[in-house]
Amino acid sequence: MTKDVLVKVKGLVPTQTGCGVFLGDGNKVIAIFVDNSVAAAITLFLHGVKKPRPLTHDLIANIFVGLGAKVQKVVINDLKDDTFFARLYLLQENELGRNVVEVDARPSDSIAIALQQKCPVYIAQAVWEKAEDMTWALEQASQETSDSSDEDEPSADDTQMS
Repeated sequence: MTKDVLVKVKGLVPTQTGCGVFLGDGNKVIAIFVDNSVAAAITLFLHGVKKPRPLTHDLIANIFVGLGAKVQKVVINDLKDDTFFARLYLLQENELGRNVVEVDARPSDSIAIALQQKCPVYIAQAVWEKAEDMTWALEQASQETSDSSDEDEPSADDTQMS
């Protein structure tokens, strides 16, 4: 039995059509491209921003509470034609016992829910091996961000008096 790879969100990088969410395990980074609305939700959850009214992922969390279910984990379980697929694993406990329910979901929503619920995100080993290592892209985006912020700050030459 192969073991799933535990990953963390390493960064978000805006693109022309949405945002790249970079997930990594310390050795490799993969990118999943998401639309702007889910990227915004992921960013809010990453930074712990409180919202004045519930957004869609908050509604989903409220439904889970109403059903007595808790998100146990998220698994990005497939990659077909450059499209990732994911499953939410919900643990439902009541007087009748424990039940694990698997729900098909977009990886973007799954990542947002995992961050919100503070549960782990895994990538199936076969998907991890198949997905391209995008460490270079995250490093390049980080470098571009630091270069542009350096331009905003005066250099030593700019601050010297003649």
